[in-house]
Amino acid sequence: MRNEGRIDRVLRVIAGLVLLALVFVGPKTPLGWIGLVPLLTGLVGFCPLYRILGINTCALKR
Repeated sequence: MRNEGRIDRVLRVIAGLVLLALVFVGPKTPLGWIGLVPLLTGLVGFCPLYRILGINTCALKR
């Protein structure tokens, strides 16, 4: 049931880690906890918003 391709997933994990770093390093803002969303969706490979919008970045299976 994945709807995220490899590049999409890697970018989400990186973005999530960068945002989470804002909680512990730098400005130490609690807004960095938003990074959990892209991190988790990147690790799982499924984005509920993509499902609602009908988007799928996975490579086509042949």
